[in-house]
Order: sequence, then structure tokens, then C-alpha cells
Amino acid sequence: MESVTTAVSAPGKVLLAGGYLVLDRAYTGLVFGLSARIHVIVQDIETSSSGVELSEIVVQSPQFRDATWNYGYRLAEDQGGVEVTQLQGNSSIPLSRNPFVETALSYALTYISTLLSTTIKPSKVTILADNDYYSNSSSTTLSSPTAVHKFTDFGVRLQDAHKTGLGSSAALVTAFTGAILSHYLPSSIFTLASQEGRSKLHNLAQAAHCAAQGKVGSGFDVAAAVYGTCVYRRFSPSILSSLGEASSPDFATRVKSVVEDTAEQKWDTEISKGGVTIPKGMALVMCDVDCGSQTVGMVKKVLEWRKNEAEEANKLWDDLQGCNDLLAEELTKGCAIELAEAFVAIRALIKDMSMASGVPIEPEEQTELLNAVTRGVKGVTGGVVPGAGGYDAIVLLVQDDEETKTELEAFLKKWSEEKKGNVKLLTAKGELEGARVEDVASYGDIK
Repeated sequence: MESVTTAVSAPGKVLLAGGYLVLDRAYTGLVFGLSARIHVIVQDIETSSSGVELSEIVVQSPQFRDATWNYGYRLAEDQGGVEVTQLQGNSSIPLSRNPFVETALSYALTYISTLLSTTIKPSKVTILADNDYYSNSSSTTLSSPTAVHKFTDFGVRLQDAHKTGLGSSAALVTAFTGAILSHYLPSSIFTLASQEGRSKLHNLAQAAHCAAQGKVGSGFDVAAAVYGTCVYRRFSPSILSSLGEASSPDFATRVKSVVEDTAEQKWDTEISKGGVTIPKGMALVMCDVDCGSQTVGMVKKVLEWRKNEAEEANKLWDDLQGCNDLLAEELTKGCAIELAEAFVAIRALIKDMSMASGVPIEPEEQTELLNAVTRGVKGVTGGVVPGAGGYDAIVLLVQDDEETKTELEAFLKKWSEEKKGNVKLLTAKGELEGARVEDVASYGDIK
């Protein structure tokens, strides 16, 4: 029988407007997909000619050291879905767990088991990340010269790599889930090309991502990974809290009803792609400020402040929502002056929120950098500290030409030297498209 190979990629994200607001269903976030993608390739493993069926899926991440995970899988009793167990494999190195991969695999195979009566065949899964997800620099490439997609060998263990905060876990879970579903299910049941298929991927990836994180987040990062750039209103957390533990009785039935939206409580996420765009001749670019923030602690503190100072906080959030809506509107018009004003208005309110909550959402260092780069580089229209804020990144709307890029890189280099920091322009740009099936041939001989 011919061996089948499937490849799916999903984009990273930047929450341009709506940090903190996106946690509350009363508000929305303006989230952009990025050209930096996580790619997942699934290929059949030929079982031995003796007719022995292996129930094993091997997952590898060749850009990192010691990054192979072997999983056995079996059907749990009482409709508990597919139980996934990490195996020691041939390695003498102690097992390192990858909860995102393990959970995504368990959830995807559980959903597949409710649709197929045939056994799930063994496969090898390869995960590849575009360079911008990590600030580790390396000149070693894993790719053959003819490959369209080129990947760097980062030369470190995954846990020692420094993430740039582009939403790698959500992009990974989405691409991984999309690749497993596309590989094992016939296109009559699941295809990324249909609205229904994307909706199923969204629901399953949200469920797996929340389970792997151990909490129900806002989900904007998974929404961007599936749908690309959009205005996002979160789902009610109770939709996922009723799923229960993996392998528990009837878990498979509950997963199926959540994925296909046939449960009593319907999905209430709102994802609007209409009218969200990047103006012609402009680009949304990210700068990595190499000293990540602890987002979790910051979010907790802001929510505490909002609870204690409800009136002040709600007024601020309402004002911010108005400014965020205006920014989305101005992006479709593309007038640089009005866009610059929209960024200034958002930043002023975020500064107010920083002051009131005592949380450095736009810290002084970032204020200084944003002001200097907007004034000092002609092609920069404006920018913000994205998402929950902090020290690890800024996002800028710039003229999409070589002159601006060169001037911006020179400015950041000088800034880094003067401030003894490390701020660099990433190659990733804002992009509108979400998860997609890729041409397997474009990866060359990495598989």
C-alpha cells in the first residue's frame, strides 16, 4: 500500500488591540496572524511484514536536541476515547514530556475514534518551526537546497530555547491537530478547505490547548492559528469545563459533541474576518525585546484591580474598546495620519491602565522605545506593546519597503548598543490567512 504524507501549517499571532479586554466576553480583541508558522508533517510508518500491527506514533522536532517523543495508544473502555502513553523508545535519556503534543494527540485520536471503525495506523509526525519563534540564532540549516520551506537547526534542547512570544503553543496544537485529522480522516468527513472543517479544528484545538495548559484561557491565539487575522470575541469557559478528564467514561462522546457543536451548550465564540486588513503598502512587523515577561502574574494583578475598582476599570475598558474599534476601522481606510492618532489614543489609555493597576503593561523602557522609533524612523506610522504587554515585544505598523526596513534595523541596532539591550526586527509580518494544508514536496527531504 502506498505511504501517505500530510502537511499542515498554522500561523503565530499578535494581539494588536484588546489585551486584557479579550478575557471578557463583553469586549473583543483585534488579533493578527503572522507569516511565522509552525508546520506539522504526518507520514505513515510501514508496519513489519510479519503482519504485527504497531500501535505507536513517533513525534520528532529535529530542530532541537533530544526532541523525540514515542507514544503508544489504545482505546479506553466505556467510551473513554484513546489513551495515549509515552514510551521509553530506544533512548537511555530520561523521558521529557511535551504536554501540548501529548494532549493534542490524545484529543485528536479520541475524536477520530468516534468516526472511524478501522484501527488507527502508526505514523511519524515531524514538527518544524519558522525561525522567528525563537531568539536563538544559528546558521545551521536542516533543509535541502531545493526545499521551498527552510528550517534552522537551533542546536539546543527545546526547554533551553528562548521563545519570542508569537503564540507557538497555540500554533503547534492547531497545526498538529489539523495535520492528524487531515491525515487519518477522509476528506468527506474533514477538510480544512471548508468552513465546517475549520470550525471543527477550532473547537478541538481550543479544547486540547486549554487541557494542556491546565486552564481555560481566552482562546484568541488558537482562533488566530485557525482563522488568521480577525476580530475575536471569546467563548464562555463553561463550554470546555464540562469535558471532564481524558479517558474518563463517555469522554469520547463529550469530545465529539464539543467538536461538532451538538452539545447542549453551544459555542458562542464570535470570529469576524470581514473588513480586518493591513493597508496596501504597509506591513505589521514585530520587534523582539529579548527579556520575556511573566504574563500570568500580570493578568492576575490586572483582573484583581478590575474587581476592586470596578467603576474606574469598566470605564477605561469601554474607552479602550472604542479606540480598538476605531483602529480596526482606520486600518481598512489606510490613512497614515489617522492611524498614527489611533495608536497614540490606545497607548494613552494603556498607560492609564498600567498606572491604575500597578502592572507594567507598557513599561517606561517600552514607552521610550516606541516614542523614539515612531519619531526617528520616517516609515513608522505607530505601534504598541501587544497582548498583555510587558517587556518582550513591540509591534509596529510601517511602510512596506526596503528603505524603511533598512532604516528601522539600523535604528534598533544603535538603540540596542546605547541601551545595552537586544532589540531586533523579526522577519515575521502580519498576514491574513490561518491554518492551511501545505504541499509536502516543499519541505524537501526533511520528514
